[in-house]
Amino acid sequence: MIVTLTSKGQTTIPKPIRDHLGLHVGDQLDFVIESDGRVTLRLATTNVMGLAGLLHRKGKKAISFEEMQRGILKGATRHT
Repeated sequence: MIVTLTSKGQTTIPKPIRDHLGLHVGDQLDFVIESDGRVTLRLATTNVMGLAGLLHRKGKKAISFEEMQRGILKGATRHT
C-alpha cells in the first residue's frame, strides 16, 4: 500500500494494516530500524491480560502478592 507523507511528517496507517496489527485509538507504535535498513512497525502497547502466565514455571507453586512484597523488601534492604 502506498500512503502520502504530510509536510509535518505524518501519514495515515491504512485500515487493513491497522486491522492486521489490532491497532486502536491511543495505541503506541514502535518503529525499529533493522540491521539491513528495513523498518519494522509493531504495536508497542501491551494488554496486561496478555501477560497472564508469562512467568509460570512448570512444577513451581505460585506465590502470593504479600510474599512478593516481602521478597522485594528483603532484596532492597540488602543493597542499602
